[in-house]
Amino acid sequence: MLNTVRARRGMVTSPHHLASEAGLRVLREGGNAIEATVAMAAALAVVYPHMTAIGGDGFWLIGAPGEEPVGIDACSRAVAAATPELYFRAGLDAIPQRGPLAANTTAATVAGWGEALAVSAERGGRLPLARLVEDAVWHARNGFAVTASQSELTAQKRPELAAMPGFAASFLVDGKAPATGSVMKLPALGETLERIGTEGTESFYRGALAREIAGDLAQAGAPVTLNDLASCRSRRVAPLSVHLPGMRLFNFPPPTQGLSSLMILALFRRLGVREAEGVDHLHGLIEATKQAFLVRDRLIGDPDAMTGRPEDWLTDEALDRLAARIDRAKALPWPAPPSAGDTVWLGAIDGDGLAVSFIQSIYFEFGSGVVLPQTGIVWQNRGSSFQLRGEGPRVLEPGRKPFHTLNPAMASFEDGRHMVYGTMGGEGQPQTQAALFSRYAFFGSELQAAITAPRWLLGRTWGAETVTLKLEDRFPPDLVAALRAAGHDVEVVAPFDAMMGHAGAIARHADGRLEGASDPRSDGAAMGF
Repeated sequence: MLNTVRARRGMVTSPHHLASEAGLRVLREGGNAIEATVAMAAALAVVYPHMTAIGGDGFWLIGAPGEEPVGIDACSRAVAAATPELYFRAGLDAIPQRGPLAANTTAATVAGWGEALAVSAERGGRLPLARLVEDAVWHARNGFAVTASQSELTAQKRPELAAMPGFAASFLVDGKAPATGSVMKLPALGETLERIGTEGTESFYRGALAREIAGDLAQAGAPVTLNDLASCRSRRVAPLSVHLPGMRLFNFPPPTQGLSSLMILALFRRLGVREAEGVDHLHGLIEATKQAFLVRDRLIGDPDAMTGRPEDWLTDEALDRLAARIDRAKALPWPAPPSAGDTVWLGAIDGDGLAVSFIQSIYFEFGSGVVLPQTGIVWQNRGSSFQLRGEGPRVLEPGRKPFHTLNPAMASFEDGRHMVYGTMGGEGQPQTQAALFSRYAFFGSELQAAITAPRWLLGRTWGAETVTLKLEDRFPPDLVAALRAAGHDVEVVAPFDAMMGHAGAIARHADGRLEGASDPRSDGAAMGF
């Protein structure tokens, strides 16, 4: 069993140990938490390529104890040519999940790096971007060991990815998935990251690099143009928040499902559950999840097209009303529409208390599957979540932001603690956040134990095909039986199943002590010094 990592001068956590090491090196050299996070994000785009890439989106929460955190929305938009008619003319009734027509948005995460580094500079950050991408460039050029999850997912998804432009040349070996532990090199991506380091993040959108990206996308048949890239921006936003006894929780506003994560914990707290890991704990969180997801699916999408305010669902009146709908003994019939997603969450807190919760995604594993030959960039398929017909904020329209499952989390406690936490896992992200946070903050679990403990997943998400309530098989049989008796459609899965997400967390105490945790379901590590 993993133990909570403790340190005093700085802490990082990510789902790959090489990325965590890149972030820790930055902290050791006097960099701050924002700079360490950029280093980890760049490294993950190389060593965890099935989970993330610089051809995707990202969302940041940045803050310190006693401050209002700032969010950075690095979300792409549907490009000018991305209209329903584009797909109807191709004989399609839905946006494909793979291929060039799935690559129908820009990619804003690199713009988000730039905005985050602007925040860093305002706080005295001094390390150049060329230094921050150093580890990523080295691993891309010299090679990294393929993880079991990359090998297994590549084999699983090879039938749908092998024919995608550029995929086989980058990620297959003689037409097959690379073996676990074999060395993979991504030289074109290394060159691109080095150029971003020397030319700046703007070059991705409005420079020579942008012209190469646009040329490769056009050759692949994607609708993204140089003008679309030039229009891509990130921006600072105010997070959503909710007060609970002794603490205040923060999460990201639309187009993400951050509202859901806050609602689940606020609804559960209203149930007055006193004991962890029992049927009341799990049933209460699962039923709170259902209420939150029903609101999410009616409301959340492109914020400019939404007709309601997410803040209205975080008032005491609204939360009390929804909590009263939860039957403490019986499960609400389910499912609701599922959402998938492949993502990485990473966090850092430096010695001054500056904290970062960051999530970066390409939606599905390897995104659209399109790999740009000149730059080695994997392009996301987040825009495949748009609808082609109907009404509402999730219908495809040029300039619209797609709905995102991504939602980085942060919490401040009245006792002086400050915490960042999050996970990958699409539909499972709010559920895993609720599991780890309730265990740690409501019931006093050790931070690492809160992540290692068995988890559950309601619905279908990354790595899952059914819409049942999935429980890892480490739960006691009597608890499983009690949930079935309450009407939950229970499916028991493997003991440390990756479909439950790759979670992480860091907490800073008022006296400066740092505690970090990573997920045994991932290849990650929490590291401090």
